[in-house]
Amino acid sequence: MELVIRDAEVVDGSGGPSYRADVAIDRGRIAAIVKEGAQAGCQRPTGRRVLDAEGLALSPGFVDMHAHSDLALLRDPDHSAKAAQGVTLEVLGQDGLSYAPVDDRTLAEVRRAITGWNGDGSDVDLDWRTVGEYLDRLDGAHGGRGIAVNAAYLVPQGTVRMYAMGWEDRPATGPELDRMRRLVTEGLEQGAVGMSSGLTYTPGMYAPDAELTELCRVVARYGGYYCPHHRSYGAGALRAYQEMVALTREAGCPLHLAHATMNFGVNRGRAPELLALLDEALDAGADISLDTYPYTPGCTTLVALLPGWASEGGPEAILARLRDDTAAERIRRHLEETGSDGCHGVPVEWRTVEISGVADPALTEHVGRRVDDWPAARRLLIDDRLGTTILQHVGHEENVRAIMRHRVHTGGSDGILQGLKPHPRAYGTFPHYLGRYVRELGVLSLEECVAHLTSRPAARLRLPDRGLVREHYIADLVLFDPATVAAGSTYASPRTLPTGIPHVLIDGRFVIDDGHRTDVLAGRTIRRTPTP
Repeated sequence: MELVIRDAEVVDGSGGPSYRADVAIDRGRIAAIVKEGAQAGCQRPTGRRVLDAEGLALSPGFVDMHAHSDLALLRDPDHSAKAAQGVTLEVLGQDGLSYAPVDDRTLAEVRRAITGWNGDGSDVDLDWRTVGEYLDRLDGAHGGRGIAVNAAYLVPQGTVRMYAMGWEDRPATGPELDRMRRLVTEGLEQGAVGMSSGLTYTPGMYAPDAELTELCRVVARYGGYYCPHHRSYGAGALRAYQEMVALTREAGCPLHLAHATMNFGVNRGRAPELLALLDEALDAGADISLDTYPYTPGCTTLVALLPGWASEGGPEAILARLRDDTAAERIRRHLEETGSDGCHGVPVEWRTVEISGVADPALTEHVGRRVDDWPAARRLLIDDRLGTTILQHVGHEENVRAIMRHRVHTGGSDGILQGLKPHPRAYGTFPHYLGRYVRELGVLSLEECVAHLTSRPAARLRLPDRGLVREHYIADLVLFDPATVAAGSTYASPRTLPTGIPHVLIDGRFVIDDGHRTDVLAGRTIRRTPTP
């Protein structure tokens, strides 16, 4: 064999009890598993390399169901932010905004719209236009060597709407809806695993339910799933969750709820209401899953807090309204008095808003500070040309713990890698689950947590040979120390790498070996083969 991992405590991803075994790997797959006790009756496997895993847990690689590494995988071959956590697969194209499918106009606009998530893209050759071309570009990245971790892609509904009809706040015409259907169809035929939406982000939020339902029907025909950032995580959260459940049931489309939190003061302690809503739908036959990150603050762009009407027409129209005193005062009233749809129907509390990154290096003095008031926010939006990212300290620990226990829960970092002080979830989500919520708090058992991070997302993605430690499965694997694994990232030092994860393999090749990043680029795109 190429590799034998000797005496590992195998946490196989099924949720069942762990067991001690030797695991042999050959040609990128798990070739043999010899459990302790069975070893006496057969020859233990041998390999060109034998790794002593005494004291270490061996699990499937972790799947980040909500990632924002759309450009990071192209600009950074190392990508230790995810590789060092044990992430072997990321799902990109989130929140309805990404870089394919596009034409020249749409690409320029989407780059502006999500500069705060991914940078402006000026350091990446954005030479693709279709979903298939983007996936090809990932596979051929870094001189044809590939990418750091595997990647799947969701067709972004907001980008599709921008492509088909610009930034107009109105229902689509018949021809426009037909064009959106074609764009979603093409993306799925080219390998996308589903469709995402960002329904508090423009222009995706302008789509009525009937329009979303029609696009979900396309997704369902191709065996994909719908992943919405729905219309409210605040004042209208439960109604927004119910809307997505009803919409996808009508369309016959599987539903995966993005970063399924219950935030802001109006939702303190209300996670059981959400879970009861989901249980009722699941018991009635709905196909639902969700992801969360194990932290209380959220992270987004400062411009995302504005009311939807203020964004109609795109980035330049937003800036024009911000510069106009009358329009800016109207924005302030929506933000501070009535609660804008961009801020989830809740009046903004500026003390909860912390600047995590800026696009203009001349404005770095603002990073790490809280926003004082609307005039300060307005100035920063204008000066930074909408590129500012923020943390919003609006979550509740009891909600976080309750939701992560749910039977359809999976892990997703929602990791924005931009900014001087990004959210620590970008570098710490998966070891934080294992260290904080398994070892320290006992919210989940080790076996349960690993299943949440591996086999459950693999099942949602319909991956037949990933997500479990099983013979003949692809050898995407993580070796970690249950006694020491922990996130190194904090709010003060968010780019610190985790501890207690000495080895990570993708396709049977070491991307982390003895705690160090190798030069291996074993990641490739994971494409759904559609059968409509």
